[in-house]
Amino acid sequence: MKYSYLIAFQAALLFFSLSLFAQIPSGYYDGTDGLNGQELRGKLHQIIDDHNSISYSYIWTAVKTIDRRSDGKVWDMYSTCSFTFGSDQCGNYSGLCDCYNREHSWPKSWFNDNSPMNTDLFHIVPTDGYANGRRSNYPFGEVGSATWSSNNGCKLGNCVYPGYTGTVFEPDDEYKGDFARIYFYMSTRYYTEDNSWQSNGMVDGADLKTWAQEMLLKWHYNDPVSQKEIDRNNGIYDIQHNRNPFVDHPEFAAYIWDPTAATQEIPYEYVVDVYPNPVASQLYVDFTQPELFEGYTLTVYDLTGKEVVQMQECTGERIEMNTQALMPGMYILNLSNKQNQSVYRCKITK
Repeated sequence: MKYSYLIAFQAALLFFSLSLFAQIPSGYYDGTDGLNGQELRGKLHQIIDDHNSISYSYIWTAVKTIDRRSDGKVWDMYSTCSFTFGSDQCGNYSGLCDCYNREHSWPKSWFNDNSPMNTDLFHIVPTDGYANGRRSNYPFGEVGSATWSSNNGCKLGNCVYPGYTGTVFEPDDEYKGDFARIYFYMSTRYYTEDNSWQSNGMVDGADLKTWAQEMLLKWHYNDPVSQKEIDRNNGIYDIQHNRNPFVDHPEFAAYIWDPTAATQEIPYEYVVDVYPNPVASQLYVDFTQPELFEGYTLTVYDLTGKEVVQMQECTGERIEMNTQALMPGMYILNLSNKQNQSVYRCKITK
């Protein structure tokens, strides 16, 4: 891969923090433990397949609940316009803020407007009609010199992300992770169900091309899952009876499209002991096989991802960490190897 991240840790941190809020049905992801690559993609496909398909007209009703801002207006990711549900539906438009419509963020021409993907709410979002028209069916990408810009930072122009040079539409930074996880969902939900789908610069049927995988993973980590996405995921589940796995478990994206991030050669949980938990003023981390962890780094983060305890190089059989300054709450202890891959993490409380 062309990027460098603490992939497995960031994903795990996202999962631990989101598990406090997401309403994942008990047992929904049974059978995914230990899987990666296409095997995990296939298992997730089985879990989220055969969703309850809605009518095209019902999309207008569905977005009133799943895409409602706190002020009651339409949550539009292509503009900063303020639309009222119903009365501001497109309609005709000649510029920004005239009306909102139903945007297939995975363009429907890519799957020949077939069912059930043409009404799958996970990739259909309400957006400014004019901005949607400018996006057309261009791939997502990163723009150099823009030929058009929305009022919230969306841009149209030639792609400067390595691997593709065609015309692309770049979402605002605030929503890049949202669209990345939408694309991961579509690539997984319709895995092996894409015989009639088209190929273009970004996708080959439901498969993401290599450059797109890399770019979307970057967006996924730079813009972590928000409460907006969690609420939307839960709302769509109530309608379609399936979920976006990459909102519930952000680590799944790395495990599928960067399988090396999921590889563990030893069962680390059996050779690392973290205590006491809950912690008071001192935390101890014991290694029963310290030679395995020589030069590894240990960090404690709060649930926003902020480092709260100094990163340390691991040596010997025990690390003692002063946690007296920690405020009461939940934290993530992470142990990463020399390649900056997370090999062990756990929740600690104070």
